[in-house]
Amino acid sequence: MQVASKISEIPAMARSSQPQGRRILVVDDSRVQRRILESQLVRSGHHVIQAETAEQALRLAESEPPDLVISDWMMDGMSGIELCQAIRRLVSDRYVYFILLTSKAEKEEIVLGLEKGADDFLIKPITGDELRARILAGDRILRMERELTEKNRLVSRAFDELRRMHDMINRDLAEARKLQQSLLRETHRDFDAGEVTLMLRPAGHVGGDLVGFFTIDRDRVGLFSIDVSGHGITSALMTARLAGFFHGVASDGNVAMTRMPDGTIQPRPPAEVAARLNAILLEEIRTDIYFTMVYAIVDLSRGRVRLVQAGHPHPMIQRPDGSVRPIGAGGLPIGLIPDGAWQDVELQMQPDDRLLIVSDGITEAENRSHVQLSDDGLAALMRDTRGLKGQAMLDALMRGVVRHAGAEPADDVSAILFDYRGPSPS
Repeated sequence: MQVASKISEIPAMARSSQPQGRRILVVDDSRVQRRILESQLVRSGHHVIQAETAEQALRLAESEPPDLVISDWMMDGMSGIELCQAIRRLVSDRYVYFILLTSKAEKEEIVLGLEKGADDFLIKPITGDELRARILAGDRILRMERELTEKNRLVSRAFDELRRMHDMINRDLAEARKLQQSLLRETHRDFDAGEVTLMLRPAGHVGGDLVGFFTIDRDRVGLFSIDVSGHGITSALMTARLAGFFHGVASDGNVAMTRMPDGTIQPRPPAEVAARLNAILLEEIRTDIYFTMVYAIVDLSRGRVRLVQAGHPHPMIQRPDGSVRPIGAGGLPIGLIPDGAWQDVELQMQPDDRLLIVSDGITEAENRSHVQLSDDGLAALMRDTRGLKGQAMLDALMRGVVRHAGAEPADDVSAILFDYRGPSPS
C-alpha cells in the first residue's frame, strides 16, 4: 500500500459555508420553547429530537449521539452545565457541540459555563437569525473536527502500514545479518605457525565491513580486510559481492589467484589484486561505491608478509617487547580512479610477533570531545592487551574502544589478528 495514496484520500477542508443537516438534541423543560426551537431548526434542514429533562437527554445521547445539543441552563434535577459535562464523558469518540440557553447575561455566568465545557450561549428570547448564526458557527467547528478526525484516521492507517513495513524490513534485515555473518566461514583457525582470528561487528543490522582469510597452499594464507563506503543494505550487498572474489583458490573463482603457464595456480601480488578489483568495480559493476582494503599474503614457513594498503588504516605490527609500529604505504581507495596504482609492502615477522588489521571504525572512533582514537590510541590498546591471544585480545581491544568513545562505535568495526609463533618444525 502506498502511503501517498492514503494521504491523498484526505478530504478538502471547508467545501461550503452552509451547514449540512445535523442531528440536534433540544433539551428544555418548556414544551413551548422546544417547539419553537424545533420549528426553526427543521426549516434549516436539521433533524431534531427533544428531551424534557437532562436525564432523558442522556438516554437519547447514549443510544444515538447528537451532533449538537441546545439545552436550557436551569432545569429541575440536573442543570444544563451538568448535562454538558455528562455528555462529554458519555460521548468520548466524537465531539458534540453544546449550546446553553439562558436568561442570564452576566459575564461571570458565561465564563463559568465556558469553563465547564459549553461551546456557546443563546440568551432568551431567541431570534431566528441569532439561532441560525450560532448553529452555523457550530457546524463549522463540527466539520473541521470531523475532517480532522478523518485525517487522523487516514494518517493512523498510513503509520500502521509504515510500522508493518518497518517490522517486515527489520525481520528481513535480521535474516540479512545472519547471512552476512555467514560470509565469515571461520572466525578462527590455528595453523602450526600461528593463528588467525576475525572480528566483524556491523553498526546496524548489516554493514559494509568484510574480513576473511583463505589458504593458498600448505605454507601460505591470504588475509583480506575491506571497508565499503556508506552503511546499510547497499554496502552489505557490495561486501557479499566482494566476498565472492576471494572464494576458494581456483583461478576462476578468486581474484587473488592466477593460473601460470605450467598449469599451476599461484597468488597474484597484492598490488595487482588491488588493481584488478579497481578495474572490476569501475568497468563491470559500475557503481558510485568505493572501498578501502588491506590484502596480505602470509608465508607461514618463513614469517614473510607481503601486503597492499588501499586507503585502509595502517596495519600494526607488534613485537615481543610490546612495541608497536604502523606499516603500509597508504594508497588510494579502490573504485575511485581508473588505472590507479598501488604498491606492495613486505614485512618480516619474528616468533611471537602479531599483526593487527582494523577498519576505520576503530581508529576513527571519537570520544565526546571529538578526538579520534587514531593509530597512537590503537597502539596503546595493543600494548595493554599484549598478554591476551585470539578472541580474548580482540574482545579486550573492543572494550578499550568503547571506553574511549563512551559508547558503542557509530561505524562498522572489523579486525584481523594474526599471532605468529614461528616456523613449524620440519
